[in-house]
Order: sequence, then structure tokens, then C-alpha cells
Amino acid sequence: MLESQNRRDTLFWRSSPLELCSRLGCGLTGLTGAEAAERLDRFGPNSDAPPRIEGAARAILRRLLEPLSLILLVAGVISMLTGDEIGGLIIVLILVLSIGLDTVQEGHAIRAAEILRRSVALKAEVRRDGAFCEVDVDRVVPGDILRVRAGDIVPADALILEATAFTAGEAALTGEPYPVQKRAGAPSTPDDSSNALFRGAVAQTGEAIALVVKTGRDTVFGAAAAALAEAQAPSPFERDLREFGFVIARATLALVLVVLTIRVVFGREVLDSLLFAVALAVGLTPELLPMITTVTLSRGALRMAGRKVIVKRLAAIHDLGAMSVLCTDKTGTLTSAEITLARSLDAAGRDDARAAQLGAIAASLGGDRGSLDAALVAGRPDAAQGWTLAGRQAFDFSRRLGSVLATGQEGALLIVKGAPEAVLALCAMNETARDAAMARVHALATEGLRTVAIASRAWSGALREVETDDETDLVFEGLCAFADPPKPTAAAAIARLAAAGVSLKILSGDDPVVVKRLAGLVGLNAERVLSGADIAELSDEALAVQVRSADAFGRLAPDQKSRIVKALQAGGEVVGFLGDGINDAPALKVADVGLSVDGATGVAQAAADMILLASDLEVVADGVEEGRRTFANILKYVRMGASSNFGNMLSMAAASIVLPFLPMLPTQILLNNLLYDLSELGIPFDRVSAQATAQPQVWSMSHLVRFAAIMGPLSSVFDFLTFGALLYLFEASPDEFRTAWFVESMATQILVIFVIRTKGRPWRNWPDPVLAVSSLVALLVAMVLPFTPLGTWFGFVAPPPIMMAGIALLVVVYLACAELLKPLAIRAGRRP
Repeated sequence: MLESQNRRDTLFWRSSPLELCSRLGCGLTGLTGAEAAERLDRFGPNSDAPPRIEGAARAILRRLLEPLSLILLVAGVISMLTGDEIGGLIIVLILVLSIGLDTVQEGHAIRAAEILRRSVALKAEVRRDGAFCEVDVDRVVPGDILRVRAGDIVPADALILEATAFTAGEAALTGEPYPVQKRAGAPSTPDDSSNALFRGAVAQTGEAIALVVKTGRDTVFGAAAAALAEAQAPSPFERDLREFGFVIARATLALVLVVLTIRVVFGREVLDSLLFAVALAVGLTPELLPMITTVTLSRGALRMAGRKVIVKRLAAIHDLGAMSVLCTDKTGTLTSAEITLARSLDAAGRDDARAAQLGAIAASLGGDRGSLDAALVAGRPDAAQGWTLAGRQAFDFSRRLGSVLATGQEGALLIVKGAPEAVLALCAMNETARDAAMARVHALATEGLRTVAIASRAWSGALREVETDDETDLVFEGLCAFADPPKPTAAAAIARLAAAGVSLKILSGDDPVVVKRLAGLVGLNAERVLSGADIAELSDEALAVQVRSADAFGRLAPDQKSRIVKALQAGGEVVGFLGDGINDAPALKVADVGLSVDGATGVAQAAADMILLASDLEVVADGVEEGRRTFANILKYVRMGASSNFGNMLSMAAASIVLPFLPMLPTQILLNNLLYDLSELGIPFDRVSAQATAQPQVWSMSHLVRFAAIMGPLSSVFDFLTFGALLYLFEASPDEFRTAWFVESMATQILVIFVIRTKGRPWRNWPDPVLAVSSLVALLVAMVLPFTPLGTWFGFVAPPPIMMAGIALLVVVYLACAELLKPLAIRAGRRP
């Protein structure tokens, strides 16, 4: 019962004025000043809740408390305390840079809500104490009788009581490009809201008297503002990064505690054991991950700017690459948002230019120039040449037609244009012909085309102003059909997205019939279109099932668009939303990645994570490809840490327990870690194969764990082979052991990047020169350092050539085995 009541409150235009008055406790004559004051206290001001403002210090602290940030901070501090001041300072500086960039990027939701509040009217005209007066818009209350005139911004959601030639522009609210005629009376269909006014719409013509039903945050407009004021949920990339931080933290803590405990139990030196355990912790920490991530995302943002995409939130680049479903508004994204003349038909329904020619003459000379008139003139720009205006009858919204008296090549001619049912009623034709004409109108409507009828008659007598009595015995000339056509590139772009694993769904506030036709034209499933009325009847669970099979949705309210996005997310999809109106703001906010366009409303732009400089789905497809390329490079670094780096640290921990000496000194571990990190500085610049960008990319911890479970032990196996060769084959001293293993560790860690950076064979997909140089220079330093005087400072000695040859052989065999096992490891980590 309560759910039914809530539904009636939401779809208030389905109730009669008396029912609403009973529910609101008011009459149709307006409120007194005292009643209005009491309602203002009860319902609150007609404004939106101010956004929660988070200070810079709080924003920085929130990021600092992220698991990965805490790990890096602790690792940096410990490094400085144990003598590696430069390494520790680098870690801390990287962390400061990463947090600073993220903090600067934040705050667009607050700006969006502020823009939204400033975009509404400042004054409203209401009836108080029996007379209309102006009040501040925030003092309008439910039960007020409101008057709206042409040019006004509607200040509240209201039911129309009286309307005179009233039309409203609701494109920013519903996405419908045509002005909407508003009238009093019961709706003709469940989806019809022509008897309702909505806050934020713009009155274009005429005047309306209406009963205020909802104000402030209860309005459709207010729901958008409330959604923007809510805290932004972590994006998929941010959630993945946090989960990765927890995994690293647990692994590091467990390894350090186990090594420290066992070495102390075995009677090893406590201080040496502590320093070694700390060095292991630093070695396991992916210090460069924030920098690799920031630099890679920043380079991706620069490349995307070159592809006409402005990135406001860096993490959204990854989310765009991970996107599996793109929801888009219709107007301005799939269509051009420009009404065009699609067809001109004669009285028998055959294609003929005369109806459009006469319609263009009337539009040029009549002076009304609405969107349909502009389309007529654009379709026949030279139609009025040689014709002059002799008289006119302005378009009358109550009669739904207008006429002009023009003189030209055909003499004096009265041309009447308007709604088909209104014009046909004035024509000299039988009922059969009239019914056939209306059947054509309905057939065109099923194709998403809006029609205007054209009629005429030869004028006899003196030229004068046209009167309504003159509009009789007309000859029906035909119909002009108008469309908001799809963009020429839309179908190809949708096919390109589908080939890349991204499905598309149309979420529009426009008529379901129009949406269905558009879906069919651009290659989507147009068999079934769910309307806003259908959505209102569904629970969240039922909606999550329905959205899987439907590609098109019409007559949606803003909150219904966000409900659909959430339903898709509940099914495991990474959802993007592309929109440009106020009605799109809530969905832009809840989507994993919000996309808006240049020229969209300020609210939509502020709520979005990215802004497309060209309103074209081809740009989105380019952005998806760039997002996947960016993520692929980040994943290379993560895989490095999950394979050779983690394997080497694990081997080192095991060796420290069984060997009578430390397998590597703490300073050597820190040097190993530093050189390894320097070798990976070129990853953000690396090339990415087309295979890696073919499908949505997700950062799955289970996939990474499986990858590490295959590649990590492989690294450890070769480490143990190295230990055995050094101890039993070459009988190495402790210093020779440490030096040789340092060289082997550096070679395997650095060179394996050339193996795992691509799914294919390395020699068929060469790395970018920047990555090749950074890796090989770091490897050269590691190879040469033990043979220099500086090497003795780190405890290195020059190993015999035969020992180095053995190490080189082991490295080659390891890389060959890594190449053989790589398909299994990457296949295990592939998206299901």
C-alpha cells in the first residue's frame, strides 16, 4: 500500500486537481500568507541541499589512510631510518605527488551542485491572499497556485489547471528536442505528462496556471541536485587499487613476521634479522606504483586530449577501458539534436515536394519560426522567392494551426499549416480520405516522425488580413514529416564498440516510439522498449533482470536513468553513461565513468568525469581504446611485482632461514629494489598490442593471484637452482654468493618484462625505445657495479668468469621457461 502511495506521489499528473488538493490539504484558490509560512516550515525551502564540502586537509588525510599509501609511507620512513635516506625520500615524494594530483582532480561534484542551484529562477509568481504576487523562488510551497509566462523558468513541479497557448522547452530535463505543448486535463496515456510542469523547464510561449505539488529536493530537478551532492563512490580502479594494497600489506606483514620470528628462534643476530626483514618489506613494496599509475594515466590523458576527450578524473581512464556497457542519452549524442525535414508527401501519400514548398513559404512569411518552421525553411531555402505576404493568422495553440495569405507565381494563395487533425477538419474531403490521411500520420509516428499538414485554396477578392472564417473549403496538399536523425557515424561507432566488447543502451526521456525507431536505425535491438511507466512498476531486482535483454528505454525520469545504471552494475557490468542534460546528471554521477560533451549543460559537464569535445560515439570508441592501452601498461608493472619481484623476495626470505649467512645484505636488497624500479620508468611509454585492447580490461585480484602463482614460483625455482649452483658447484664464498645472486636477481627481474609485457612472442612486438633504454641501462649498472670500486662499498666482490657464465645460462633458461609458461598464466588471468 505504501509503495502504491509513493508511486502516486511520484506520478502526480495522473491525479485530478481535487485529489491533489485533498492530499496537500489546500484549495484551488491559493494560500494565505499564514498558510504559506506554515508550509514553508513544514516542507522546507524550495531549494537544494548545500553540498558537503570536504577541506583539502581532510581530502589528503583520507587518501593517506588508503592501504597502499600507508605501506609506502611506512616503507619510506623505515628506509630513511635504516640509512637509505635517498631511497626513502624518493618513496615519500612519489606518495606526496600522487596524493596531490588526486586532491586537485577532486571536487567536481560540489561544483556541479552549485551550478545546478544557480541555474533556476530567482522569483516566482504565486497567488497569496487572493492575488498574484512575486515571491522569492525558495519560498514557493506545495499547495501554491503558480502562474508561469513565456520566458519564465518553472520553479516547481506542478499540475496545470489552465493553459493558454503554453509550450515548454524540456530538452535539458527529458532530452526531447521539440517544444512540448502543455494543457490542463487528464493525461491521454500512462506516459503522457503534458498536464504537468517540471522545475527547471523553460516556458517558451503562452501562459499557464498550475497547482504546486512538489518543491525543492522532492522535484525531478531537485533529485538531480541531491544526487550530485552525495559523496562519490570509489571507482572500479580505486576499488581495485585499494584491494591490491590490502593484499600487498598482508603479504608483506606475513613474510616479515615469519622471517624475523624464525631467524630469532634459530638464534641469529636480532639486529641483522630486523634490518634484513625491513629490507624485505621495502623490496616487496611497489614504491613506483603510484608514480607509474600517475604518469601512465597522465600520458593517457594527453593522448585522449589529442582524440578530443578532456579527462577530469585520471582514474576514469582505466574505468573507460574496463567499461562493458555504455548507456547514452539520445538527443545530441546519437542524434544531431537538429530537427530536419525528412519527407514531403502529397494527399495520396506519395513523395512530392509541393507540401514542403508551400509549408516553407508559410514558414518564411508567417514569422512564427519555431523549430519545425526552421526545418521547413532549411529544407526548402528558396521556396519564398517571388512570394510576398499579404495577410496572416498567427499560429493559435488552441486551434493548433496558423495561416498566411501570399501572392506569387500562382496568384493569391491562402496556405494553412498545423496539426494534421486540425487542418484536415477544414479541408473539403470525405471521411474516407480524411481517415486515410490520419492513418498515414500514425504510420509516420511509428517511424518516429512528427508531421505537419499543409492545405491551401485560391484567394478571391481583395487582399487583407486572414480571419478564421477564411480557413474553409481547403484543398489538402499533403504532409511534411520531420525527424531528429541519427548521426551518420552512429551506427558504425556502435558496431565498433560492440566489436570491442562494449554493448550500448539508449536511455532517453523522449517518446518510446521515437527511441524504438532510432534503436533500429543504429543497429540495436529494437524489439522491446521499456518506458518510464514500465520501470516505475519494477523492483530493483526485477529491473536488474529486464535490463539484460532491453537495449532501449524511453520516457525516463532522471532517477530512473540512474536506477538502470545501478541495475547494470548489480549484474557485474562496468557502466559508462554519456549525457548532456540536467536529466542526465544523476546517472552521470552513479556511473563508473560519466561522459559529457562540449556544449552540454553546465550541470552535466560538472558531473562528468570526461568531456568529449566532439559529440560523437567515435570519440568514445577512441577513448575506450586509449583507456585500455593505459591500463595494459599499468598491468605490466603490477605483473612484474606479482612474478619475479615477489618470487625473488620469497626466495631471499627462504634462503635467509636455511643459510648460515644472509643471502643478500640489507643495503644490497635496497639497491636491488632501486635499480629494479628505475628499470620500469619506461613502462608508461610502452607500446600496446591490438590484442591487449580488444576487450574490456579489468583489474581482477584473483587473476593476478593466479598469474603470480604460476610466474612467482618459476622465479623462485630458478633462484633455488642458483643457490645450489653457487653453493655446491662453484663453492662460492658468502660475498661471491651475494654478488652472483644479486646479478642473477637483477637480470631475471629486469629482462622478464620483455617477456610478460605482451601476450604474443616478444620478437614480434618490440618494446618502446624508452622502456628498452630504461631497462637495459639499469641492467648494465647492475652488471658493471660489482666490478667497480663502488661495488665494495655495497659488499660486492668480482665473481670468477665461470660463475658469471653459469649465471648467464640460468637467466637464459629462465626467460625461455617464462615464455613457455606465459600463455598459461595470462590465459588464467583473462576476463571470463
